Amino acid sequence: MNASDIIKDLKNRKLKPVYLLHGDEPYFIDLVSNYIEHKLLSDAEKGFNQTVLYGKDTDIMAVLNAAKRYPMMSDYQVVLVKEAQELKWGTENDDKKGLNPLLAYLESPLPSTVLVFCYKYGKFDKRKKAYKAIEKSGLVFESGTLYDNKIPGWIEEYVTEKGYKINAQASAMLSEYLGNDLSKIANELDKLMLNVQPGQEITLKLIQDNIGISKEYNVFELQSALGRKDAVKVNQIINYFEANPKNNPIVLVLGNLNNFFTKVLIYHYVKDKSQQNLAKEMGVSPFFVKDYEQAARSYPYGKTMQIIHFLREYDVKSKGVDSNTDHGGLMKELMFKILH
Repeated sequence: MNASDIIKDLKNRKLKPVYLLHGDEPYFIDLVSNYIEHKLLSDAEKGFNQTVLYGKDTDIMAVLNAAKRYPMMSDYQVVLVKEAQELKWGTENDDKKGLNPLLAYLESPLPSTVLVFCYKYGKFDKRKKAYKAIEKSGLVFESGTLYDNKIPGWIEEYVTEKGYKINAQASAMLSEYLGNDLSKIANELDKLMLNVQPGQEITLKLIQDNIGISKEYNVFELQSALGRKDAVKVNQIINYFEANPKNNPIVLVLGNLNNFFTKVLIYHYVKDKSQQNLAKEMGVSPFFVKDYEQAARSYPYGKTMQIIHFLREYDVKSKGVDSNTDHGGLMKELMFKILH
């Protein structure tokens, strides 16, 4: 069951008495918990029937005391435990009388309470009795990190659900530029949607104009120019970066180039060079495979390994180790070594 399925059930009032939302990707946890916090009860019901606790500021007994209350003038009450990874869960070793307040509640939760644990940035220990009890009496949702090659598809799905359009090239560029932080991507997409009418397309130009990606001088164009060994274009882009350091910090440029040439190295290793398999192995959209094919032709295996070494060397130098050269000068030196 994914986050959309859970929200669909919540809308249809198919409620569970306990929810454990855990995993490495906070976006989907927030998606479900925000719906429960803001939509499950009416504004009139929330005053008496909604309790929000924070793991680092509460304890298990406070959570259980809240959970055991009965709703007032409502069918349900909500107890939302945010930052549950900070909660002191205590020991699960039963005492001699077999008493464990948390486990006792989880095995027989109050049906009129919706108790939600938001356990972010990691997985709850599945060996714990609490996990098994929630799995039996309630619902456990694991929010996993999306692989890089899945991000463009997620972007397209997100935009479509909001009633807009985006093409594959635009979604792939956003994915490459913003990484796999779904909350950050969703925030940027929401801002982009303010600039177009429902049903219209989010274009590359709109992205370039609003997210600080220059049409001609950005890290993606730099990768493309390096892949073609277009020295003139590479130097034009580096000169632009030097003149606009805040928009193109060296740490971002080096990070992107390291990812790019690491994928070129993967291309050299992969035996099945079909487009779909290469996209899967490199973790990119099939749209970008041709760029890596071009780069692999320009840089044989040995040279690719050497470039990755250069990138690590200049990452250290950019931090002031064994170098007094400014960032612009370092980038020019690096580009010369890559191209020659």
